[in-house]
Amino acid sequence: MGTVHARSLDPLPMHGPELGVQADDIDAPEIEQEPKQEVLENKDVVVQRVHIDGLGRTKEDLLTYEIAEVFRAKNLIDVMRRSHEARQKLLRLGIFRKVEVVIDTSRGEDALPNGLDVTFEVTELRRMTGSYNTMVGNNEGSMVLGLKLPNVFGRAEKLTFQFSYGTKETSYGLSFFKPQPGNFERNISVNVYKVTGQFPWSSLRETDRGVSAELSFPVWKTNQTLKWEGVWRELGCLARTASFAVREESGHSLKSSLSHAMVIDTRNSSILPRRGGLLKIHQELAGYTGGDASFLKEDFEIQLNKSLFWDSVLSASLWGGLLLPIGEKPTSIADRFYLGGPTSIRGFSMYSMGPQSEGDYLGGEAYWAGGLHLYTPLPFRPGRGGFGDLFRTHFFLNAGNLCNLNYGEGPNAHLKKLAECIRWSYGLGIVLRLGNIARLELNYCIPMGVQSGDRICDGVQFGAGIRFL
Repeated sequence: MGTVHARSLDPLPMHGPELGVQADDIDAPEIEQEPKQEVLENKDVVVQRVHIDGLGRTKEDLLTYEIAEVFRAKNLIDVMRRSHEARQKLLRLGIFRKVEVVIDTSRGEDALPNGLDVTFEVTELRRMTGSYNTMVGNNEGSMVLGLKLPNVFGRAEKLTFQFSYGTKETSYGLSFFKPQPGNFERNISVNVYKVTGQFPWSSLRETDRGVSAELSFPVWKTNQTLKWEGVWRELGCLARTASFAVREESGHSLKSSLSHAMVIDTRNSSILPRRGGLLKIHQELAGYTGGDASFLKEDFEIQLNKSLFWDSVLSASLWGGLLLPIGEKPTSIADRFYLGGPTSIRGFSMYSMGPQSEGDYLGGEAYWAGGLHLYTPLPFRPGRGGFGDLFRTHFFLNAGNLCNLNYGEGPNAHLKKLAECIRWSYGLGIVLRLGNIARLELNYCIPMGVQSGDRICDGVQFGAGIRFL
């Protein structure tokens, strides 16, 4: 909880684990344990003043919202708890390098016998910070260089420039972030970016130049995001052998879309959870705010995790999506869904199933994918309590389908088509959790239900990323 300093009104004992100090470091008074607890929890106190020392460019009105709950404390334990919560809120703003708390008796002419003063000693971040790190996602790696200007106008605003160079994608962008004072989860951000990606499974190269604006806010137990995005897209062939269907998609297009995302996440970890669930729903409507791309796109993700005996975990997940063109113009290859690979339907090559032309995969307008997983400790538990706990044995069963639909037909015909020619696979392997950054999988896969044109990876398959089926 950080460093907390406190001076007692009377000889008040403190619980070491709660304060970040050990009981051996404190000279306990000569009284029994029961009266100690009574003094700590029942003695009424009043927080008279809260000071924040070390402020430079930060506006005090921003911090008033974060520390207001400290004044409502009724006893010393409550003061410590609320001070710790306020400290966490201050650190969450991303404008302080360090925050310490000092609790002392009130002094001065107006000091009450049971009055307390709480002081937050803060150290602000520098006006400009840089970063260098690597990222892993969807079976590709990238090097990321960043330049950040925190607390630009003194109210937790953030201006960030980021350059990323990866194995399949290169991007750079400038973003501005502004939270609502007193409600950090409610914030707006504006982004300007350029992204160039290579997609060898489709013999396609895509360059996006765009601007977006987002509003994020919590509603009950959900996190909601509203977004507008305008993108100038340039599609080209990655190789001379690209199929005619891909060449036909080449050229420039403009997409202007409105989207909404809702997320409920109760998992204890996003990388390799042991319990909890995830529900994510995303909708995108393009064409009504300009541009020459018109469609309605819906997709969802569900995941449930349950701890079992012998430190094992059972996990089930389900993905699905639908792309509906608006008007007579067909959907673009850049907007369709793709399936297959070590992060989705294992045992198949990356995004190499479904509609294709001359070996180039064109994506589909509807898909579903499901997975059932059993994670167990390594046999004989080598390295238990240390490095060995980062590894898990992995048994899996995956299934799914990707296709185009005839929207003149009814829902029953659509469901029948999605249920036909199901691809599925099963196998086992080893999973390595890289902290809260990513995870690596090395699996032995047996693909089944293979259709004509699908590319498979029968045997050992390696996967790296954040989002796995």
